[in-house]
Amino acid sequence: MTLKHLRAVIAWGGLATLIMIPIAVAANSEYLQYRGPIYIAAGFAGIVALAVLLVQPLLAAGLLPRLPIQLGRVVHRWSGLVLLLAIAAHVVGLWITSPPDMIDALTFRAPTLFSVFGVVGMWALLAAALLAAIRKKRWLRPQVWRFSHVFAASAIVAASVSHAMLIEGTMGALSKAALCAAVLCALIWTVWQVKPWRGVRRRQNSRR
Repeated sequence: MTLKHLRAVIAWGGLATLIMIPIAVAANSEYLQYRGPIYIAAGFAGIVALAVLLVQPLLAAGLLPRLPIQLGRVVHRWSGLVLLLAIAAHVVGLWITSPPDMIDALTFRAPTLFSVFGVVGMWALLAAALLAAIRKKRWLRPQVWRFSHVFAASAIVAASVSHAMLIEGTMGALSKAALCAAVLCALIWTVWQVKPWRGVRRRQNSRR
């Protein structure tokens, strides 16, 4: 096995570990015995969404080893759909189990801060999805579109990580913290590699 192959195995193994451990911890949590099946499904949908956020920026920027960038971008679009469906299942499941709490959360009247971050993350996700949908329409210049999409993605990650860290739920504290830290690092690394502000700045300077 060459060094390049070894690095790829370590990278993919690390990703799988970061994703599977929180899911395994949540599946064996004592909190599950006090919850109904719909609430449990909604909770796991949230965990899946957080896991997808780990790979989304890496796929878009072609930073995953042994995965061609074009294929990575195709997977990025499909995993974006998975992310939307996971958040929809998360919100609908919580709505079914407690409509008043969800109404308070969606109208920013909930007393808990994690609810605010959750709703902000949801709207940021819808904004990113809308930007992805209009990309082929060319209503925005490529540089502006890229900057806007990365900005929305950054808002999604920041709000989602804050939402997850403030909840005392089924995910273990250490595994949740490790996954959230990895999501933040993946975003920061991707933004640094892509540098979406370069095209926007270059165009602004050319107008002066």
